[in-house]
Amino acid sequence: MNRDSRIFVAGHRGLVGSAITAYLKQKGFARILLRTRAELDLLDARAVDSFFATERPEYVFLAAAKVGGILANNTYPADFIRDNLILQTNVIEASRQTGVKRLLFLGSSCIYPRLAPQPIREEYLLTGPLEPTNRPYALAKIAGIEMCWSYNRQYATQYLAAMPTNLYGPHDNFDLRTSHVLPALMRKVVQAKAAGLDSIEVWGTGTPRRELLYSEDLAEACVFLMQLSDSGFQQLINNEHAPLINIGTGVDVTIRELAELMARELGFSGELKFDTSKPNGTPRKLLDVSRIHALGWRAKTSLPEGIRKTYAAAEAQLKL
Repeated sequence: MNRDSRIFVAGHRGLVGSAITAYLKQKGFARILLRTRAELDLLDARAVDSFFATERPEYVFLAAAKVGGILANNTYPADFIRDNLILQTNVIEASRQTGVKRLLFLGSSCIYPRLAPQPIREEYLLTGPLEPTNRPYALAKIAGIEMCWSYNRQYATQYLAAMPTNLYGPHDNFDLRTSHVLPALMRKVVQAKAAGLDSIEVWGTGTPRRELLYSEDLAEACVFLMQLSDSGFQQLINNEHAPLINIGTGVDVTIRELAELMARELGFSGELKFDTSKPNGTPRKLLDVSRIHALGWRAKTSLPEGIRKTYAAAEAQLKL
């Protein structure tokens, strides 16, 4: 992938896609293909086929997805599995039809078994039951990995699936009904501080552990992978195993520690009240990142720094 390559970032307005787009622009890539949902509905196979046939992207970052936290996944399970299966199928098949050189499919660490050994290695995929609260979404993402693997075997494509750990950063979703844990905590702290409240509610017991990756670090990792040499990229899509690579920090914290850090960084001195009637989710999701470390990439942004940068980017939105 070079500066003149035609690059399509699917989902460029989301947390992941916006970070990838910004990083590509920063690095001087000049032919980035972007379409809003109104301009290109990825759930419409004909529209996707027409776009690919006309624009002929050479490289595709498939960052578009229907995503959400525990509440959203529990409330809309059919939407999560249906929409993700459809949009990723449309983009992967259109990529094959038009000869895309490389495709990077973005998944999630929730594809791994709920009680997988820690840290989670790529080969633990499909070795145990999934976390029930986001199983429909996880199954859709697993299907996407299998599609990449199957297409590589049948059509000699070069499609790689990257599994990031829990993400946060600018352009995150701060809606308490559908957001993930870090942006939800950030909104709760900001609102409590603004309203002069003396406490905030945190879901669950506070004991589950989460690994958190700043979105700009993920973007750098994604572009790094797409720029690997042919031999380096080919090693990752060896047909003997799923074309899968973890992206994370290799470090995790408890939900309690995250909430305490959030309060400290944003200047909230109130009490943290843990609602144990709410679900905890997966006990722990720490990724083994030795594979990407061996290639020469490591995350750079510490959790306190990432929280400060996310707040600075979203301050106005958080106070609405």
